[in-house]
Amino acid sequence: MKKLIALSALSLAALSAQAKDIVDTAVGAGSFNTLVTALKAAGLVDTLKGPGPFTVFAPTDAAFAKIPKADLDALLQDKGKLSAVLTYHVVAGKVMAKDVKAGKVKTVQGSELTLGTMGGVTVDAAKVTQADIVADNGVIHVIDSVVLPK
Repeated sequence: MKKLIALSALSLAALSAQAKDIVDTAVGAGSFNTLVTALKAAGLVDTLKGPGPFTVFAPTDAAFAKIPKADLDALLQDKGKLSAVLTYHVVAGKVMAKDVKAGKVKTVQGSELTLGTMGGVTVDAAKVTQADIVADNGVIHVIDSVVLPK
């Protein structure tokens, strides 16, 4: 009986140690509530739970708070515009911070982000504040501002 209990405990530990996808990783971090709400509103949760790999430049709740509340509320109601803004934060493939090269990179949305490497990694006008949060289907780089497609 003791062996069975020990095996059950090991099985539970193994399950909780499994890697999480980008959405689960963002939810678990606790500082991406607005982003997760926006992903749900735009219908993008299943995409970012997919096989990827994806590189996500993820704005924190504080980054979203820089947007006036009325503008953010309007954006959350406009699924097409919201989807365009969110997919502008996503690049196909898994790009770790050490592999970032200055220049333009095509986003899932179709436009290009401008990446910089002077004094840390930048994404358009946003700064990467935490890099290389690995998920089982890609990587998240935390940014301090929401970036908007041109």
